[in-house]
Amino acid sequence: MITKERHSYYLLIIIGLIFFVNLDAIYVNIMEARNFITAREMVNLNNWLLTTLNDVPRYQKPPLPTWLTALFGNLANFKSLILLRLPAALCSLLLIFGFYKILPKFKISTEQSFQAALILATSFYIIFSGRNGQWDIFTHAFMMICIYYLWKFFNNDNKLYVHAILAALFFGFSFLSKGPVSLYALLLPFIISYGIVYKYQNFKKRWLPLISFLLIGLLIGGWWFIYVRLADPAAFLKIAEKETTNWGNYNIRPWYYYWSFFTQSGIWTIPSLVALLYPYLKNKVTNKKAYLFSFLWTIISVILLSVIPEKKSRYLLPVLIPMAFNTSFYVEYLIRKFKELPSKEKWVVYFNHGLIALIGLAFPIAGYFVLDIEGVYWIYFLLTSVGLVVAALVMFLNLKKQIYTKVFYATIGFVCIIISFGLPLVDTLLNNPKFHNFNELHAFAEKENFKLYDYGGKTPEIIWEYGEPISTIQKDSLYTPNIERFGIIMAEKDSSIVEKFTNYKIIASDRYDLNYVNPEKGGYKSRLIRKFYLLQKEN
Repeated sequence: MITKERHSYYLLIIIGLIFFVNLDAIYVNIMEARNFITAREMVNLNNWLLTTLNDVPRYQKPPLPTWLTALFGNLANFKSLILLRLPAALCSLLLIFGFYKILPKFKISTEQSFQAALILATSFYIIFSGRNGQWDIFTHAFMMICIYYLWKFFNNDNKLYVHAILAALFFGFSFLSKGPVSLYALLLPFIISYGIVYKYQNFKKRWLPLISFLLIGLLIGGWWFIYVRLADPAAFLKIAEKETTNWGNYNIRPWYYYWSFFTQSGIWTIPSLVALLYPYLKNKVTNKKAYLFSFLWTIISVILLSVIPEKKSRYLLPVLIPMAFNTSFYVEYLIRKFKELPSKEKWVVYFNHGLIALIGLAFPIAGYFVLDIEGVYWIYFLLTSVGLVVAALVMFLNLKKQIYTKVFYATIGFVCIIISFGLPLVDTLLNNPKFHNFNELHAFAEKENFKLYDYGGKTPEIIWEYGEPISTIQKDSLYTPNIERFGIIMAEKDSSIVEKFTNYKIIASDRYDLNYVNPEKGGYKSRLIRKFYLLQKEN
């Protein structure tokens, strides 16, 4: 029997492999670019409170994750992607361990708690968010710790104020990371589900500490919004109006858009779906009350998110947290009863893990022909191939022996191998022969001492790679900088606009392409391409 301490140790290792290895393997995406620019401008332009993007007010996102990213990024002058992404990885650690610590409170075994934490750690969108410089993982990690202390608050008669204040602290941190997102999508469903299943006891003695929790939490989470509202009211109100309008007019999807939510768990899609079949599983689990709670927590979260007209797949991140808990009941049932199951129940398991195992066996062959492998990448390819084949064989062997425990842990190993050894192989697919980074343009601008303008641009990835704010000339504007010499970049389709600058001559030109993928492949974006001209005023 594995001890609780061993579980924590193993969980730490697996989280390390999934969230802290190869953090710089993937290039910066548009959301990361926005966040990293804001972090850099905090340091370089001293915009710690009145946050900016390209030196323009950006108050859509509260600043706590940006502060943390700025502190880490500044350690290497914002040149290390590992340091920039490290705060998100640390929040993944906080989220998963907070989740792991609270589950035994619902009277499930430490083994099942461990398995639920592993399901959460290996769910697709948790991995994506935890290895990415986006702020969703921050707000939900802090709220998970808030929930942990709220459970203590509602279930212990001692230290009510201590637990209320600690819960308020992390509630405030969550609010200061992404506003009320996690309050609505994670905490509120928890409170409703807990009330339905476990009820709230002895409320009379908890009223005052609960009020303290709300006041302290709102104070910690809301002071920045008040400060910005007072310090820069015009920009704040304009941004607030735009954000409010977006809720009802931007990315509008039908109410059922989120109801394939279980697919966001990636490798656990099929087990998650089966676990959500409440009538099927309710009499098979060892703790019906906890299973009902996890089911309601998941479903109520999806319902609340479905009510909001604006929908994006990444908004489903908080649903994956209770869903991992819910899925663990099906996993625990399979571990306990797999040999005894009738064939009509076993085929789902054989299909799910057999498909994963087949992918593992196929990788060496498919990878050899698809990937452009050279040099050190052969080592990554061989390690990935051997690891995935071994994991696949373990799955097949134990499916035959009907030992689901080993099948489950082989699946966890499968994910760890992909992240630890396979992720660097992404570089073998990135072969744009015309790639020309904007950091080279910045070096040229410093050498030749000119200021750069972007005609109708505002592409975050370009600004991030350039290394400092780029002044924007609005499209169809006749504005001409009143200087002897300046640089201008523009989309290729707009390149004829350079003729508008009639009093200037072109003394240098170039083409910059920030696409990492080949122009012949999917994902090639024209918005990442600019024509550059260096203009000199004619005498």
